[in-house]
Amino acid sequence: MKDGGSTITVGILGFHDSRETKALSNTISSLGHEPIWLHEEAVGIDVSSDGVTLDPDVDVVVNRLLLSKSTTPLEDLSIASCYAAVRPVLNDPRSVLFAVHKHATSAKLAAAGVPVPHTYLATGAAKLNEARSAFGTPVVYKTAIGTNGGGTWLVDHERPLSVSVDGRRAFVQEYLSEADTHRDLRVYVVDDKIVGAMYRYAPAGDWRTNVALGGEVEDATDDVSQQAAGAALHAVRALGLDYAGVDLIEGPNGWVVLEVNPTAGFRGLFRATGRSPAAAIARLAIERAGGTVDDADVERLSRQLDGSPPDDAPSSVRDHRVPVVGFTEQVTVTGISGSKDVLAHIDTAADTTRITPELAIEVGTEPPSVISDDATPRVDIVVELAGERRTVTAVLDDDVGSETPLRIGRDVLRNYYVDVRRRVSDVSEV
Repeated sequence: MKDGGSTITVGILGFHDSRETKALSNTISSLGHEPIWLHEEAVGIDVSSDGVTLDPDVDVVVNRLLLSKSTTPLEDLSIASCYAAVRPVLNDPRSVLFAVHKHATSAKLAAAGVPVPHTYLATGAAKLNEARSAFGTPVVYKTAIGTNGGGTWLVDHERPLSVSVDGRRAFVQEYLSEADTHRDLRVYVVDDKIVGAMYRYAPAGDWRTNVALGGEVEDATDDVSQQAAGAALHAVRALGLDYAGVDLIEGPNGWVVLEVNPTAGFRGLFRATGRSPAAAIARLAIERAGGTVDDADVERLSRQLDGSPPDDAPSSVRDHRVPVVGFTEQVTVTGISGSKDVLAHIDTAADTTRITPELAIEVGTEPPSVISDDATPRVDIVVELAGERRTVTAVLDDDVGSETPLRIGRDVLRNYYVDVRRRVSDVSEV
């Protein structure tokens, strides 16, 4: 804010503790305006014949709802819709409804002429498996709603696929990959401008490039082809989003759009490019509400990523509350074919989570044969531990015992406190 302009109050709507929400709040404050974190302890909306009153009141809302991680995505999106009835909201909930569902995204983009990979979704298993033959082997199998590479498998067997996994509809997609590198491209767009881009490379033993799964990143901002840049910008416009991370992969006929993430993370991009989208998003929100910012301040703040908790952080963030698990715990393991309740050993000495091949096969998860022979076989599973579901890339290990066929390592345990005095000895105990 400069030259005596009025202060804009920017609400950041987010029900998860994310570094991006904190970074946006701190950036808005540094630009001379007032951020308010609209977390679950803070939101109040009064509706009567007199109109709509917001508590706390805000001039504009930045929508950071992580719907792909929510157990109640429609209810969360309805909260954003309440704000959109009376205030500008970036990203508009109607646009997010398309973007959060991967197959709906592809449908919207294809209708707008944006290049996308071939995908197929069916509501009946017979139709899905009949159509699958047209995709060849291997084929990508995805839940329609998911994040951080979760709910994504590379399937190279012919056994039937289910139309849903863990309660979420799933679809098939043609497999496109540069076999030697397993590389894709993320382009971050804010206000119809590219603010940064990065190549993402899959970690050893995996084919997915997500930073959350250990993928490496490389600055691609000055290397984005005109065709890739055009596809990314066209995708964001077609979906009506104000900002998004667009994931593309290079196929035989050029770059195609895999997904458009309306709440894409900042950390990987900042690590690769030294730039954060937070300043550009903050500027857009402030200007959308009629405020002003200084261009030099925006440029300076784009070189920072301050993820420290703001003063109005919810108590769960201020108190650093995390779930507690014991030496052994009951977990639910989910793969392509179904779920199973098992006892898991909580292994604080292990870097990575490990699973017996027998359990992996039982839930329908196998390592894809397209991974190089010298790579450690890994499989993607969904684990429900202490009431929270997480996607885990687990190492196949014959030495994991049958009594506890899953050993949960520090790749998961960084999100929990471990109390070694507590243990469950049998699944039926809980």
